[in-house]
Amino acid sequence: MQATEVKKQCTPAEYLALEDQSEFKSEYYDGEIIPMAGGSFTHNEIITNICNVKITLRSKGYRLYSSDVRVWIPKYRKFTYPDVMVVQNQPIPYENRTDTLINPRLIIEVLSKSTEEYDLGNKFKYYRSIPDLQEYLLINQYELEIQHYTKSDGGLWIYRAYESIDDVITLASINTEMSVANIYEGVSFSTSS
Repeated sequence: MQATEVKKQCTPAEYLALEDQSEFKSEYYDGEIIPMAGGSFTHNEIITNICNVKITLRSKGYRLYSSDVRVWIPKYRKFTYPDVMVVQNQPIPYENRTDTLINPRLIIEVLSKSTEEYDLGNKFKYYRSIPDLQEYLLINQYELEIQHYTKSDGGLWIYRAYESIDDVITLASINTEMSVANIYEGVSFSTSS
């Protein structure tokens, strides 16, 4: 008879204690710890380009956070690190922590080969349960393609796609626009991997 390994389930508090000591980031899903993969040059270039709107956002009452800040999704008992989050006014912390919030208004993910299906599928389902979330932006790092989901007043999610360098994305939830050209500035698709 072959022995099977039983994974230890952790509480959110145990996960956070482990994460505070860890050299690498991991997500948490209902008791299970899931290691995260690293990013690429292109992935980082896109995130940096997006973060350039921080000064504009702050003057409008919004705060932008990059992937070092987690979001807690209570309905699914999930901690995850979005690539970029924007909150209105002040972040609402999870249990008074300064590294985990619960009120993102906009979440942006840069797609990678290892996370694309998850970001488009279950992760979007988890994010949609966040009451404050109004928009979700998915940016392809391998070709010019941006998927934009906006929550309507009736709670339906409206989809738009951008595939031209001349497109401008209106982010109504944070009262700003981003050009596709600025998002992809400095990105060379032939070297993306």
